[in-house]
Amino acid sequence: MNLDHVTLRTADLEGTRSFLERVLDLKPGYRPGFSFPGYWLYAGGEPIVHLIPGRSSRVDRSGETIDHAGFRLEGYSKYREKLDALDMQYSTMDLPELNERRLFVRTPTGILLELVFRENGGYG
Repeated sequence: MNLDHVTLRTADLEGTRSFLERVLDLKPGYRPGFSFPGYWLYAGGEPIVHLIPGRSSRVDRSGETIDHAGFRLEGYSKYREKLDALDMQYSTMDLPELNERRLFVRTPTGILLELVFRENGGYG
């Protein structure tokens, strides 16, 4: 089984779309003619992130909700350099027992994204 897509509700459709294009290199593509605005953002020919309108409100992290979306990527150093060049704040987490490194970023409206890198041969 594979996760097909994630849908993010945001009060800033354009800002979130632009953010995901710049940070994750996602590209807007075909989206059925729904009666509400939004975007389907593609990676490798698949629409993996759907954006739809949402109200601006504080996330209650203690309630039942999806906490964050994680994306497995390649090129940890390249992504750190990209985030630095874009002057974006992020945090890091290294999990040597899994041979993984992680970067955490927030969209313009505060949605948490986890970028997961499994590097062969260590952290170099």
